[in-house]
Amino acid sequence: MIDFIPLEYYYEVYLYYCMITVLFILLHSVVLQINDIKNIFFLKGIGIITLLLLTVYIGYRPVSGKYFIDMSTYALHFDHYANGGSVYVTEDVFFHNFMRLCALVVDVNTFFFICAIIYIIPMYIVSKKYFKEYWFYSFFMFIIAFSFWTYGTNGIRNGLATSIFLLAVSFYNKKIIMYTLLFMSTLFHKSLVLPVSAFLITVFYNNPKHFLYAWLLATPISIATGSFWVGLFTSIGFGDDRLSGYLTSELDESIKSSGFRFDFLFYSSFPVLAGWYFIFKRKFEDKIYNQLFNTYLIANTFWVLVITANFSNRFAYLSWFLMSLIIVYPFLKKQFFKNQQLNIALVTVAYFGFTYLMFTIYYG
Repeated sequence: MIDFIPLEYYYEVYLYYCMITVLFILLHSVVLQINDIKNIFFLKGIGIITLLLLTVYIGYRPVSGKYFIDMSTYALHFDHYANGGSVYVTEDVFFHNFMRLCALVVDVNTFFFICAIIYIIPMYIVSKKYFKEYWFYSFFMFIIAFSFWTYGTNGIRNGLATSIFLLAVSFYNKKIIMYTLLFMSTLFHKSLVLPVSAFLITVFYNNPKHFLYAWLLATPISIATGSFWVGLFTSIGFGDDRLSGYLTSELDESIKSSGFRFDFLFYSSFPVLAGWYFIFKRKFEDKIYNQLFNTYLIANTFWVLVITANFSNRFAYLSWFLMSLIIVYPFLKKQFFKNQQLNIALVTVAYFGFTYLMFTIYYG
Protein backbone atom coordinates (compact mmCIF):
# COMPACT_ATOMS: atom_id res chain seq x y z
CA MET A 1 0.00 0.00 0.00
CA ILE A 2 1.32 3.45 -0.94
CA ASP A 3 0.71 5.40 2.25
CA PHE A 4 3.73 7.74 2.33
CA ILE A 5 1.94 10.32 0.16
CA PRO A 6 -0.64 12.39 2.06
CA LEU A 7 -4.06 11.56 0.68
CA GLU A 8 -4.93 15.21 0.07
CA TYR A 9 -2.06 15.32 -2.45
CA TYR A 10 -2.64 11.93 -4.04
CA TYR A 11 -4.43 13.24 -7.11
CA GLU A 12 -2.04 16.16 -7.47
CA VAL A 13 0.98 13.85 -7.65
CA TYR A 14 -0.66 12.01 -10.56
CA LEU A 15 -1.66 15.29 -12.20
CA TYR A 16 1.81 16.86 -12.05
CA TYR A 17 3.45 13.66 -13.29
CA CYS A 18 1.15 13.94 -16.30
CA MET A 19 2.08 17.61 -16.72
CA ILE A 20 5.79 16.83 -16.79
CA THR A 21 5.18 14.07 -19.33
CA VAL A 22 3.12 16.45 -21.49
CA LEU A 23 6.05 18.87 -21.53
CA PHE A 24 8.46 16.08 -22.57
CA ILE A 25 6.11 15.08 -25.39
CA LEU A 26 5.95 18.70 -26.53
CA LEU A 27 9.74 19.04 -26.38
CA HIS A 28 10.30 15.89 -28.43
CA SER A 29 7.76 17.03 -31.00
CA VAL A 30 9.78 20.21 -31.58
CA VAL A 31 13.20 18.60 -31.97
CA LEU A 32 12.37 15.17 -33.44
CA GLN A 33 10.25 13.70 -36.21
CA ILE A 34 7.56 11.25 -35.11
CA ASN A 35 9.35 8.29 -36.76
CA ASP A 36 12.80 9.22 -35.46
CA ILE A 37 14.35 6.27 -33.62
CA LYS A 38 15.05 8.53 -30.63
CA ASN A 39 11.38 9.52 -30.43
CA ILE A 40 10.21 5.90 -30.72
CA PHE A 41 12.68 4.88 -28.00
CA PHE A 42 11.38 7.70 -25.80
CA LEU A 43 7.74 6.68 -26.39
CA LYS A 44 8.46 3.06 -25.48
CA GLY A 45 10.47 3.94 -22.39
CA ILE A 46 8.14 6.57 -20.93
CA GLY A 47 5.20 4.39 -21.91
CA ILE A 48 6.32 1.32 -19.95
CA ILE A 49 7.34 3.46 -16.97
CA THR A 50 3.99 5.26 -16.93
CA LEU A 51 2.00 2.05 -17.37
CA LEU A 52 3.73 0.33 -14.46
CA LEU A 53 3.87 3.33 -12.12
CA LEU A 54 0.26 4.32 -12.67
CA THR A 55 -1.09 0.79 -12.22
CA VAL A 56 0.76 0.40 -8.91
CA TYR A 57 -0.03 3.96 -7.80
CA ILE A 58 -3.77 3.59 -8.34
CA GLY A 59 -3.93 -0.07 -7.38
CA TYR A 60 -2.19 0.24 -4.03
CA ARG A 61 -3.65 3.55 -2.90
CA PRO A 62 -4.89 3.58 0.72
CA VAL A 63 -8.56 2.77 1.29
CA SER A 64 -10.36 6.06 1.83
CA GLY A 65 -13.98 7.08 1.64
CA LYS A 66 -13.08 10.75 1.99
CA TYR A 67 -10.73 11.02 -0.98
CA PHE A 68 -11.86 8.08 -3.13
CA ILE A 69 -15.53 8.12 -2.06
CA ASP A 70 -17.01 4.77 -3.22
CA MET A 71 -13.75 2.94 -2.51
CA SER A 72 -14.71 2.50 1.14
CA THR A 73 -18.04 0.95 0.12
CA TYR A 74 -16.22 -1.55 -2.10
CA ALA A 75 -13.91 -2.32 0.84
CA LEU A 76 -16.91 -3.01 3.09
CA HIS A 77 -18.36 -5.41 0.51
CA PHE A 78 -14.96 -7.09 0.22
CA ASP A 79 -14.68 -7.55 4.00
CA HIS A 80 -18.16 -9.07 4.03
CA TYR A 81 -17.12 -11.65 1.44
CA ALA A 82 -13.73 -12.25 3.08
CA ASN A 83 -15.59 -13.18 6.27
CA GLY A 84 -17.63 -15.80 4.45
CA GLY A 85 -20.63 -13.68 3.50
CA SER A 86 -22.75 -14.49 0.47
CA VAL A 87 -23.63 -12.20 -2.41
CA TYR A 88 -26.62 -10.21 -1.18
CA VAL A 89 -27.09 -7.64 -3.96
CA THR A 90 -29.33 -7.84 -7.02
CA GLU A 91 -27.44 -5.35 -9.21
CA ASP A 92 -24.25 -6.26 -11.09
CA VAL A 93 -24.12 -9.69 -9.49
CA PHE A 94 -21.26 -10.75 -11.78
CA PHE A 95 -19.00 -8.05 -10.34
CA HIS A 96 -19.87 -9.01 -6.78
CA ASN A 97 -19.11 -12.66 -7.49
CA PHE A 98 -15.79 -11.52 -8.94
CA MET A 99 -15.16 -9.59 -5.71
CA ARG A 100 -16.19 -12.58 -3.61
CA LEU A 101 -13.79 -14.82 -5.54
CA CYS A 102 -10.95 -12.34 -4.98
CA ALA A 103 -11.79 -12.16 -1.26
CA LEU A 104 -11.13 -15.90 -0.96
CA VAL A 105 -7.51 -15.61 -2.12
CA VAL A 106 -6.20 -12.02 -1.71
CA ASP A 107 -6.46 -9.10 0.70
CA VAL A 108 -8.36 -5.89 0.00
CA ASN A 109 -5.31 -3.96 -1.22
CA THR A 110 -4.48 -6.66 -3.76
CA PHE A 111 -8.10 -6.65 -4.88
CA PHE A 112 -7.91 -2.95 -5.72
CA PHE A 113 -4.62 -3.61 -7.52
CA ILE A 114 -6.37 -6.26 -9.63
CA CYS A 115 -9.10 -3.72 -10.38
CA ALA A 116 -6.43 -1.21 -11.46
CA ILE A 117 -4.95 -3.80 -13.82
CA ILE A 118 -8.35 -4.51 -15.39
CA TYR A 119 -8.99 -0.77 -15.67
CA ILE A 120 -5.66 0.37 -17.12
CA ILE A 121 -4.23 -2.56 -19.13
CA PRO A 122 -7.05 -2.60 -21.76
CA MET A 123 -6.18 1.03 -22.55
CA TYR A 124 -2.66 -0.13 -23.29
CA ILE A 125 -3.82 -3.16 -25.29
CA VAL A 126 -6.20 -1.24 -27.56
CA SER A 127 -3.54 1.46 -28.09
CA LYS A 128 -0.84 -1.12 -28.90
CA LYS A 129 -3.20 -3.03 -31.17
CA TYR A 130 -4.10 -0.08 -33.38
CA PHE A 131 -1.05 2.17 -33.23
CA LYS A 132 1.96 -0.16 -32.84
CA GLU A 133 5.13 1.78 -31.88
CA TYR A 134 3.12 4.98 -31.39
CA TRP A 135 0.86 3.40 -28.77
CA PHE A 136 1.94 5.74 -25.98
CA TYR A 137 0.30 8.77 -27.61
CA SER A 138 -3.05 7.00 -27.42
CA PHE A 139 -2.49 5.48 -23.98
CA PHE A 140 -1.43 8.82 -22.56
CA MET A 141 -4.56 10.47 -23.96
CA PHE A 142 -6.58 7.92 -22.02
CA ILE A 143 -4.85 8.63 -18.72
CA ILE A 144 -4.96 12.45 -18.96
CA ALA A 145 -8.67 12.48 -19.72
CA PHE A 146 -10.80 14.49 -17.29
CA SER A 147 -12.74 11.38 -16.27
CA PHE A 148 -9.84 8.90 -16.01
CA TRP A 149 -8.93 9.35 -12.34
CA THR A 150 -12.53 9.33 -11.11
CA TYR A 151 -13.36 5.99 -12.69
CA GLY A 152 -10.14 4.38 -11.54
CA THR A 153 -10.54 5.37 -7.89
CA ASN A 154 -14.23 6.08 -7.26
CA GLY A 155 -16.67 4.72 -9.87
CA ILE A 156 -14.59 1.57 -10.08
CA ARG A 157 -17.26 -0.81 -11.37
CA ASN A 158 -18.15 1.52 -14.21
CA GLY A 159 -14.48 2.05 -15.03
CA LEU A 160 -13.82 -1.69 -15.22
CA ALA A 161 -16.83 -2.23 -17.47
CA THR A 162 -15.82 0.48 -19.95
CA SER A 163 -12.25 -0.83 -20.07
CA ILE A 164 -13.57 -4.30 -20.91
CA PHE A 165 -15.48 -2.59 -23.74
CA LEU A 166 -12.17 -1.12 -24.97
CA LEU A 167 -10.58 -4.55 -24.72
CA ALA A 168 -13.41 -5.91 -26.86
CA VAL A 169 -12.71 -3.27 -29.52
CA SER A 170 -9.08 -4.41 -29.66
CA PHE A 171 -10.39 -7.79 -30.89
CA TYR A 172 -12.36 -6.20 -33.72
CA ASN A 173 -11.21 -8.84 -36.24
CA LYS A 174 -12.06 -11.71 -33.89
CA LYS A 175 -15.79 -11.32 -33.63
CA ILE A 176 -16.54 -14.12 -31.17
CA ILE A 177 -14.04 -12.73 -28.66
CA MET A 178 -15.21 -9.18 -29.26
CA TYR A 179 -18.90 -9.90 -28.70
CA THR A 180 -18.13 -12.07 -25.67
CA LEU A 181 -16.19 -9.21 -24.08
CA LEU A 182 -18.92 -6.71 -24.96
CA PHE A 183 -21.43 -8.91 -23.19
CA MET A 184 -19.07 -9.30 -20.23
CA SER A 185 -18.81 -5.51 -19.92
CA THR A 186 -22.57 -5.33 -19.32
CA LEU A 187 -22.24 -7.96 -16.60
CA PHE A 188 -19.74 -5.80 -14.74
CA HIS A 189 -22.02 -2.76 -14.97
CA LYS A 190 -25.50 -2.79 -16.49
CA SER A 191 -25.18 0.77 -17.75
CA LEU A 192 -22.86 -0.56 -20.49
CA VAL A 193 -26.03 -1.71 -22.22
CA LEU A 194 -26.14 1.80 -23.72
CA PRO A 195 -22.71 1.94 -25.45
CA VAL A 196 -22.86 -1.75 -26.34
CA SER A 197 -26.27 -1.23 -27.98
CA ALA A 198 -24.92 1.84 -29.75
CA PHE A 199 -21.97 -0.17 -31.06
CA LEU A 200 -24.29 -2.92 -32.29
CA ILE A 201 -26.39 -0.34 -34.14
CA THR A 202 -23.26 0.77 -36.01
CA VAL A 203 -22.72 -2.78 -37.20
CA PHE A 204 -25.89 -2.44 -39.28
CA TYR A 205 -25.83 1.30 -40.00
CA ASN A 206 -22.56 3.18 -39.95
CA ASN A 207 -23.20 6.55 -41.63
CA PRO A 208 -21.70 9.26 -39.42
CA LYS A 209 -23.57 12.12 -41.11
CA HIS A 210 -26.98 11.16 -39.74
CA PHE A 211 -25.71 10.44 -36.24
CA LEU A 212 -23.95 13.81 -36.25
CA TYR A 213 -27.19 15.57 -37.22
CA ALA A 214 -28.96 13.81 -34.34
CA TRP A 215 -26.25 14.95 -31.90
CA LEU A 216 -26.53 18.56 -33.06
CA LEU A 217 -30.32 18.53 -32.71
CA ALA A 218 -30.17 16.99 -29.24
CA THR A 219 -29.00 20.19 -27.50
CA PRO A 220 -31.90 22.50 -28.47
CA ILE A 221 -34.36 19.64 -27.93
CA SER A 222 -32.94 18.98 -24.47
CA ILE A 223 -33.00 22.66 -23.50
CA ALA A 224 -36.64 22.90 -24.53
CA THR A 225 -37.95 19.55 -23.29
CA GLY A 226 -35.29 17.96 -21.05
CA SER A 227 -37.59 16.81 -18.28
CA PHE A 228 -39.79 15.05 -20.83
CA TRP A 229 -36.88 12.86 -21.98
CA VAL A 230 -35.86 12.05 -18.42
CA GLY A 231 -39.38 10.82 -17.69
CA LEU A 232 -39.69 9.02 -21.02
CA PHE A 233 -36.45 7.06 -20.80
CA THR A 234 -37.18 6.15 -17.19
CA SER A 235 -40.62 4.79 -18.08
CA ILE A 236 -40.07 2.86 -21.32
CA GLY A 237 -37.44 0.31 -20.50
CA PHE A 238 -34.93 1.23 -17.88
CA GLY A 239 -37.14 0.27 -14.95
CA ASP A 240 -34.78 -1.42 -12.50
CA ASP A 241 -31.67 -0.90 -14.60
CA ARG A 242 -28.69 1.14 -13.43
CA LEU A 243 -29.50 3.66 -16.16
CA SER A 244 -32.74 4.64 -14.49
CA GLY A 245 -30.82 5.25 -11.30
CA TYR A 246 -28.64 7.71 -13.18
CA LEU A 247 -31.78 9.46 -14.37
CA THR A 248 -33.76 9.72 -11.15
CA SER A 249 -31.67 8.97 -8.04
CA GLU A 250 -30.64 11.49 -5.47
CA LEU A 251 -26.97 12.41 -5.55
CA ASP A 252 -24.51 13.86 -3.10
CA GLU A 253 -24.24 17.62 -3.51
CA SER A 254 -20.53 17.43 -4.29
CA ILE A 255 -21.18 15.72 -7.63
CA LYS A 256 -24.79 16.62 -8.30
CA SER A 257 -25.70 17.98 -11.72
CA SER A 258 -26.67 21.62 -11.62
CA GLY A 259 -29.08 22.25 -14.46
CA PHE A 260 -27.99 22.14 -18.08
CA ARG A 261 -24.27 21.30 -18.02
CA PHE A 262 -22.79 23.52 -20.73
CA ASP A 263 -19.31 22.77 -19.37
CA PHE A 264 -19.82 19.04 -19.88
CA LEU A 265 -21.41 19.67 -23.28
CA PHE A 266 -18.33 21.69 -24.28
CA TYR A 267 -16.10 18.84 -23.15
CA SER A 268 -18.27 16.33 -25.02
CA SER A 269 -17.83 18.29 -28.24
CA PHE A 270 -14.07 17.57 -28.47
CA PRO A 271 -14.38 14.16 -30.18
CA VAL A 272 -17.35 15.41 -32.21
CA LEU A 273 -15.23 18.19 -33.69
CA ALA A 274 -12.35 15.77 -34.26
CA GLY A 275 -14.57 13.23 -36.01
CA TRP A 276 -16.25 15.92 -38.11
CA TYR A 277 -12.91 17.37 -39.18
CA PHE A 278 -11.22 14.13 -40.14
CA ILE A 279 -14.21 12.32 -41.66
CA PHE A 280 -15.88 15.18 -43.53
CA LYS A 281 -13.14 17.76 -44.10
CA ARG A 282 -10.12 15.50 -44.57
CA LYS A 283 -12.05 12.53 -46.01
CA PHE A 284 -10.58 10.01 -43.58
CA GLU A 285 -12.07 6.60 -44.39
CA ASP A 286 -11.81 3.91 -41.75
CA LYS A 287 -14.63 1.53 -40.87
CA ILE A 288 -13.49 0.99 -37.29
CA TYR A 289 -13.11 4.72 -36.69
CA ASN A 290 -16.59 5.37 -38.08
CA GLN A 291 -18.04 2.78 -35.73
CA LEU A 292 -16.29 4.23 -32.70
CA PHE A 293 -17.30 7.76 -33.68
CA ASN A 294 -20.91 6.76 -34.26
CA THR A 295 -21.02 4.78 -31.00
CA TYR A 296 -19.86 7.90 -29.21
CA LEU A 297 -22.43 10.07 -30.97
CA ILE A 298 -25.33 7.74 -30.14
CA ALA A 299 -24.39 7.35 -26.47
CA ASN A 300 -23.59 11.04 -26.04
CA THR A 301 -26.81 12.10 -27.78
CA PHE A 302 -28.71 10.00 -25.26
CA TRP A 303 -26.90 11.79 -22.44
CA VAL A 304 -27.52 15.27 -23.92
CA LEU A 305 -31.26 14.57 -23.94
CA VAL A 306 -31.18 13.81 -20.21
CA ILE A 307 -28.37 16.21 -19.30
CA THR A 308 -30.35 17.80 -16.46
CA ALA A 309 -30.81 14.46 -14.68
CA ASN A 310 -28.99 13.44 -11.51
CA PHE A 311 -25.74 11.52 -11.97
CA SER A 312 -25.28 13.49 -15.19
CA ASN A 313 -21.50 13.16 -15.04
CA ARG A 314 -21.61 9.39 -14.53
CA PHE A 315 -24.17 9.01 -17.27
CA ALA A 316 -21.95 11.06 -19.59
CA TYR A 317 -19.06 8.67 -18.96
CA LEU A 318 -20.91 6.04 -20.96
CA SER A 319 -19.66 7.96 -24.00
CA TRP A 320 -16.69 9.86 -22.56
CA PHE A 321 -14.57 6.73 -22.13
CA LEU A 322 -14.26 6.61 -25.96
CA MET A 323 -13.24 10.25 -26.25
CA SER A 324 -9.46 9.87 -26.16
CA LEU A 325 -9.43 7.12 -28.76
CA ILE A 326 -11.66 9.07 -31.15
CA ILE A 327 -9.53 12.21 -30.92
CA VAL A 328 -6.13 10.59 -31.40
CA TYR A 329 -7.00 7.74 -33.79
CA PRO A 330 -6.72 9.63 -37.13
CA PHE A 331 -3.44 11.30 -36.10
CA LEU A 332 -1.81 7.90 -35.62
CA LYS A 333 -3.30 6.22 -38.68
CA LYS A 334 -2.60 8.69 -41.47
CA GLN A 335 -0.28 11.62 -42.22
CA PHE A 336 -2.48 14.74 -42.28
CA PHE A 337 0.01 17.47 -41.44
CA LYS A 338 3.60 18.28 -42.33
CA ASN A 339 4.54 18.42 -38.65
CA GLN A 340 2.27 15.60 -37.53
CA GLN A 341 4.11 15.01 -34.25
CA LEU A 342 3.78 18.69 -33.27
CA ASN A 343 0.05 18.61 -33.91
CA ILE A 344 -0.28 15.48 -31.75
CA ALA A 345 1.65 17.22 -28.98
CA LEU A 346 -0.51 20.35 -29.18
CA VAL A 347 -3.69 18.28 -29.03
CA THR A 348 -2.24 16.50 -25.99
CA VAL A 349 -1.46 19.83 -24.33
CA ALA A 350 -4.99 21.12 -24.97
CA TYR A 351 -6.60 17.89 -23.77
CA PHE A 352 -4.57 17.82 -20.58
CA GLY A 353 -5.15 21.55 -20.18
CA PHE A 354 -8.88 21.00 -19.80
CA THR A 355 -8.29 18.36 -17.11
CA TYR A 356 -5.87 20.63 -15.27
CA LEU A 357 -8.12 23.69 -15.46
CA MET A 358 -11.11 21.73 -14.21
CA PHE A 359 -9.01 20.68 -11.21
CA THR A 360 -7.50 24.08 -10.42
CA ILE A 361 -10.41 26.39 -11.29
CA TYR A 362 -13.67 24.46 -11.30
CA TYR A 363 -13.02 22.09 -8.39
CA GLY A 364 -10.13 23.96 -6.76
